[in-house]
This record gives sequence, structure tokens and C-alpha cells, in this order.
Amino acid sequence: MWLRDWQLARTRLRLRPTRPAWWLRLASRGVAQSPATRGLTIFPRRPQTGVTCHVVACRGCLVLACVVLAAGCGGAGDASRQPRGIGLQTPSSPLVTLRVMVDTGSVDDPAGKNGLNALTALMIGRGGTAALTYEELTTTLYPWAASIGVQYDKEVTTIIGEVHRDHLEPFYEIFRDLIVAPRLDATDFERNRDFLTNAIVATLRGNDDEALGKQTLNALLYDAHPYEATEMGTERGLASITLDDVRAFHRQLYTQDRVLVGVAGGYPDRFLERVERDLAGGLPAGDGAAARRALPPPRTLDGIELLLVEKDAIATAISIGFPIDITRADDDFYPLMVANSYFGEHRTFNGRLMNQMRGMRGLNYGDYSYIESFIQDGGSTFPVPNIPRRQQFFSIWIRPVPHHNAAFALRQAVRELALLVEHGLSQEDFEATREYLVNYSKLYVQTASRRLGYAMDSRFFDTGFFIDEIRTRLESLTVTEVNAAIRRHLQADNLAVAIVTRDAEAFRDALLSGEPSTVTYNTEVGEAILAEDEAIRSYPLAINRDRVRVVPAGEMFVEVS
Repeated sequence: MWLRDWQLARTRLRLRPTRPAWWLRLASRGVAQSPATRGLTIFPRRPQTGVTCHVVACRGCLVLACVVLAAGCGGAGDASRQPRGIGLQTPSSPLVTLRVMVDTGSVDDPAGKNGLNALTALMIGRGGTAALTYEELTTTLYPWAASIGVQYDKEVTTIIGEVHRDHLEPFYEIFRDLIVAPRLDATDFERNRDFLTNAIVATLRGNDDEALGKQTLNALLYDAHPYEATEMGTERGLASITLDDVRAFHRQLYTQDRVLVGVAGGYPDRFLERVERDLAGGLPAGDGAAARRALPPPRTLDGIELLLVEKDAIATAISIGFPIDITRADDDFYPLMVANSYFGEHRTFNGRLMNQMRGMRGLNYGDYSYIESFIQDGGSTFPVPNIPRRQQFFSIWIRPVPHHNAAFALRQAVRELALLVEHGLSQEDFEATREYLVNYSKLYVQTASRRLGYAMDSRFFDTGFFIDEIRTRLESLTVTEVNAAIRRHLQADNLAVAIVTRDAEAFRDALLSGEPSTVTYNTEVGEAILAEDEAIRSYPLAINRDRVRVVPAGEMFVEVS
């Protein structure tokens, strides 16, 4: 069995030349598809009385058959028999992927028990069933080359399984039982709680300065907010959790009305319906509403606020950010996506930050920006799906910089952000970035599992399929709209800055002194760069002295504020 990351991952019917409004409405409702028949089955987001439509494409024709469902009629007319999940069936594929997204995350952790959601998830993804211990279960999966794991984030938890279709039946029985009736025994509990505690104490605080910087930024942005704690919880929160707490959390939060099922690959007909039926039969009904926890707005930043973490680090890690009121459900997300790709596309030299800071100056390994929470999927350059959030933030990630250049790097990143807000993109930069992003985004869904994940995220945000939305929105986008969105949502005046460094108090004092920052290079650089460096060295940082703290690494994530 695998765990995605301790911090926590089709064939389409193309209608041309036009898509009538009725088709666009249907296409946004979730699809189960069969490339063998070139057909799609479109299911409503929630079980309801309404219309189920089957769209079948043939040479030169499009046939739409609709069946009106009447509530209370039973038999074929019973709306409850229609799946609300997402199926991406590819009969030729030898693999089957299952994703079960549960509407529960770290925001649902009770006060004083931060980490309960993550621990419950691990009791599924790294635990046993009533019939199999964890060790027996892993031994069973091994010869099938199958995997079961979990992702846990702020608002959702996703159980992910993958297996060759030859072993689907026995695999599915294990996968199902882990969700509806996990073993939840003391041995699994102690092992998984130790795992999470060590992830915070040993890995996050001890060995991963970059992740420490990102989580410190999160704590600064969401002080006294349900997002404040790490997805793993806190040190004291985990220590306070009991096995009975886990059992109660699973019983109360893993309910029928909180579950979204997704299946992709070479699964048999009616398999999606079977999975939904089994989970409905095995999980409590819930209250029928499954309302997500109400979230307060994040606090308003006042100037540049600094949280410095004192640690004997070999280099200085910096993360910068501020909340934004934009998600994939908003029209402005897509122009901001273009702006962000131009400014700091993750792990590519397409971004201006990467070119200015690493390419031209060699300050560090990489410099990127984001308009939503981002976790890299394994060794790829792509974001992991199934970590959707209702509240997002803009961020800049400055990978560790030699201590003597760290203040300069901070000034340069803030200055570059200010220049983006002031000048926006040129027409040439806009067209190049838009074309790149339309094509690059197609790589997000190279596997059936990732396609399924993005389809489920689109359901969370109540939008059309994300990759299709990118193509459609960007095709009609203009540079004027991009620059207007930048001015509406981005700024460089009120920023949260998290810094992990050695001699943090000296670094703080250097920033507060107002003295120009120094920069040294290991190789010769051009006169134009040196001339620009003079502007960067003295670029003003409007630091709020009342919002500056230095905290030892050992005190981070002990508990929430």
C-alpha cells in the first residue's frame, strides 16, 4: 500500500462546429463514458427527480434519448437508482482506478484534536479490514501489483485504489471493506499516529525546510482559522486523540451523503452503480444534508508580516503569499491562471521569476508562483488532484537561497510581483503564455486516474471538466481581461512572508534596518543585470514591525493559536 505524500493524488465526444446551450448544460453535469460505443451517459450531480440523458454519436448523426424520472414510482423510474458518481470507462484499458472522495478534511478536526481526520484516513489507507490485518492485506495486494492509499487535505479526503482488471473482484472487496468497515484496531492506531507525529516532528520540523516554509506560511495566513493547522494535525492534537475518537469520527463523517465515487479504466458495465450501492449499504445515512463547515474569511494582512523560523538550516527558504477570493468556480480564475503561468509556472523556465532569479542570476534552484494550493504529484511537474478548497491564496515559493543572498532574493520576488501588478502582460507574452498553457494543461490528465481526479474536482467546484474549461475559456480570453484580473486580485503591499533560516534574529534586524541588501555571484553577470540589481538591493519593503515574529523550529505546529 502507498501513501500519496505525508503532506497530504477519456475519450471525449467532440461536437463541432458548435455546441448548443443545452449540450453545454448537460456536459457540465458529470459523465460516464464508453469509448467502445462512442457514447456518454450523463448523470445529475445529486440523486434527484429529473431527466437522465443518453447521448450516442454515429456517423453524421447525434441521437439524444431522454427518460423522465418520476419520484416515488419505483422500478426503472426510481431516481435513486441512477449513480451520482463519475465513470470514465475505457474497455481496452487493463487497469481500473477507484477514487472515493469524502467531504471531510482537517477543517472537521474537533478543537484540541488536530490530526483526527488524517489519522482516520490513515486507518483506512494504512490499516486492515475485519478479515485482514494490515500485514495480511499488504501481502495480499503485493502479487497483484495493486495499490490502496489516501490523500487528506483541508476539506476532502480521497481513498484511491488501482489494480489490474484481472484482480478487480477480490481487490474491490478489500477496498470496499476498508471504507465501510475498517479494522480500526489498537496496533494500526499506534503505528499511524506515530507516523503522523514523526511527519511533523522529525520530517517537517527536522528535515524538510521547504515544506516547513510552506506550512509556516499557511499558519501565518490562516491564524485562528480552520485552515491553520497542517493537514497532518499538530503535535499535541495527535497526542490527545484516542482510538475511540477515530471510531466516532469515522461513524459520524464517513456517511452516504458525504461520498462521491469515481471509477476509471477497464471496469465492467454497472460497476460504478455497484460501488455506490455497496457504499450506501455499508455507511451510515447521515443527516441528508452533508453541509460543509462554514468558513470565516481569512484575516486581513496589514503590510508585510514576517514569521521567521529559527533553524540551523544550510540555506534560507522563503514563502510569500496572501489570500485571494478566487477558485476554479470563478470566471477570473482563468485569466489569473494565464498571469500566474507567465509569472511563475511550477518547475519550468516559462515563468519570469524562474528566469530572473535562477536563469539570469543563479540565486537558487527554482522560483515559482501559484493561485491555489499546490502539491506536486510525485516526480512530475503537475499538481496532484483531489485537494480542492473553497478558500485559496496566491503564493510565491523561493527555494532555498544561500544565506548571504536571501534578503536580496526576498526583495527581488516582491519587486517582480509589484511589476506584474503595475505593468501586466504584453500582447506578445499573453499570446505565448496562453498557447503554452492550453497545451500544457492537457498533460495534467495523461492517466485515467488523473482524469478521474480532475473530473471529481470539477464536481466539487460545480463546473465543467477543468481541462475543457481551460481550453474554452482561454480561447476567447484577451490580454486586457488578464491584466484587469491581475489588478483586481493581485498586489504586493500586504503580504505574509515565512522565512526558515539560521540566525533568524540577525536576518530580521537586517530587513528592518532598511539598509540595501547585498548579493554576490559565483560567476560573472552582465552589466544590465548589475544595473538592475542596484534597484533591487534598495527596493523598499513595507514591513509591519508589529507583525514580526521569530519562532524556534521546535515550537512550530505544537498546537494551533
